[in-house]
Amino acid sequence: MPSLYDIKPKFQALLRPTAARLAQRGISANAVTLAAAGLSVLLGLVAAATGWSWLLLLYPPFLLLRMALNAIDGMLAREFFRPTPLGALLNEVGDMVSDAALYLPLALLLPAPPWLVVLIVLLAVIGEAAGIAARTIGAGRRYDGPFGKSDRALAFSILAVAAFFQVLAPALWMPLVLGALLLLALLTILNRVRAALAEIGA
Repeated sequence: MPSLYDIKPKFQALLRPTAARLAQRGISANAVTLAAAGLSVLLGLVAAATGWSWLLLLYPPFLLLRMALNAIDGMLAREFFRPTPLGALLNEVGDMVSDAALYLPLALLLPAPPWLVVLIVLLAVIGEAAGIAARTIGAGRRYDGPFGKSDRALAFSILAVAAFFQVLAPALWMPLVLGALLLLALLTILNRVRAALAEIGA
């Protein structure tokens, strides 16, 4: 099923010169991975602790920055340094930690039932775990949509901006949108499991 992940090669092409400059300065893929996770946790903690609504406006640029850092760390590992088991673990765990840290505070900031946001985050983590678990049965890492990492970033960016500017009384429609995203998160898990099984002919 289509996902924003499909445009990743073009996004990487734009970032390759930046990755090359970082490699020349000796900045490792693991350092970029840890920076992305650390910044995500920092923003999430500030949002959760303060509840400042203006932080919603930081979500779109920050999520774009996070996606850029995620693309750069992969290129650094594959194209400029040697991929390592530690790097692979940091990448996967860092992504799940970042997702939880960034999106859980939105349960307090968006005009919708908090449990909807919490459930979406939980299903997102399960979806990533399902994609990783595909390797245990001999399939490749699954990134199937329709609600992968990039899709979540776009969806929550739009919701954050809409909530801040009170677009069309978001308290009326945002619970419905979050309910739809919940279904997409469930579908993503199913798609990744089915695709992994199909890949090995099971």
